[in-house]
Amino acid sequence: MADIRKRVGKKGTNYQVRYPSKTTKSGYAFRTFDTLKEARIFTENLGALNEPLSRKTRTVAQAVQRWLEICEKEGRGGREPISPATLEVYEYRAEMINAYPWPKPIHELEPPDIAAFRSWLLQNYSRDQARKALSSFHSMILEMNHQGVMTHDPAVTISIRKESRYTEPIEIPSIDEVKAILRAADQLANHKNHEIARAWNRYRPLLYLAADSGMRPQEYLVVPQRALVQNGVKVVQALDRSSQLGPPKTKAGRRFIPVSEPTLDIVRDFYERQGSKNPYDLIFPTRSGSYQRYNNWRRKGWVPALERAGLLIEVEEDGAKRTKGKYTPYSLRHFFASMLIEENKNLKFIQSVMGHEDIKLTLDVYGHLIKEKEAAAMAESRGVLGQIL
Repeated sequence: MADIRKRVGKKGTNYQVRYPSKTTKSGYAFRTFDTLKEARIFTENLGALNEPLSRKTRTVAQAVQRWLEICEKEGRGGREPISPATLEVYEYRAEMINAYPWPKPIHELEPPDIAAFRSWLLQNYSRDQARKALSSFHSMILEMNHQGVMTHDPAVTISIRKESRYTEPIEIPSIDEVKAILRAADQLANHKNHEIARAWNRYRPLLYLAADSGMRPQEYLVVPQRALVQNGVKVVQALDRSSQLGPPKTKAGRRFIPVSEPTLDIVRDFYERQGSKNPYDLIFPTRSGSYQRYNNWRRKGWVPALERAGLLIEVEEDGAKRTKGKYTPYSLRHFFASMLIEENKNLKFIQSVMGHEDIKLTLDVYGHLIKEKEAAAMAESRGVLGQIL
């Protein structure tokens, strides 16, 4: 039989519910609420809270395994099943979750239990790993709610705030540097060496499309012919972490990007003259008809273009000096965004064409450019009082 006890302390008044539990030595468990109403609602629903709706899933480990199976075979929340690469990531996070000594069956977990799990994660893993593991745990809890294993979500208020990976301003190529890269592509496509020219007849339109669309390398490497439409390109597929072809990772990744007519002409001309039929309908397939991998493109296409454009730098790592590209393939994506800001495109438009699911990411990455643009505009107008004095 459950009972409610009113308790008055230094922090104010709260209400403690004592109720029968088979998992404690005393035979009772306790939960505290700020109001009497919350305590009464809890006692009225004790029957549902103390007995899982699915008796096959009682422990956290069982729930995690069921969640993994749903992600792999069915797709959670009505989504498509996850890719093999994503499954590997989830399995690693599952190991982290299962390594914690859970004190209760899953349906009896409460916010303090999840808070303790969060502390354990932060003590044993990096902050980023802990945040991702807790996010997957919360995803699992939501799925167990949908499956009838649980009737509440004890993790709903427990989180780890994400730290932006863009703590320092990103490196963005200048207009002259991008022109130099494209000029290098033009020259390599007309190289005296037949093999080099042959490779760059494909890499050249690839580079132009990358600079003019701001797509991620994993997107523009696998653009299908059907994605080229009037005035632009549609992003309909991408490579995942294991270089497997699939849909964009998020709903925001599916998008239309306006592209200039000269770039579209270069891409269409390449495909019409040299494009080959392949199982994936790709515009830029490899010679074998498959899709290009990011690392191969970076090594064989991107770095040689930077070298010819004079954009290699010398760095020292572990006491040894080596030469590397001044920029990465993602730098063209940042260049594209910077040009949108320079053209005074609004923030929602930039978020949309960049494929950012959260506008906060757009601000994290490019907010400093927007501020600089606004400051320059203010300086040109001679300040606020400069308009009236």
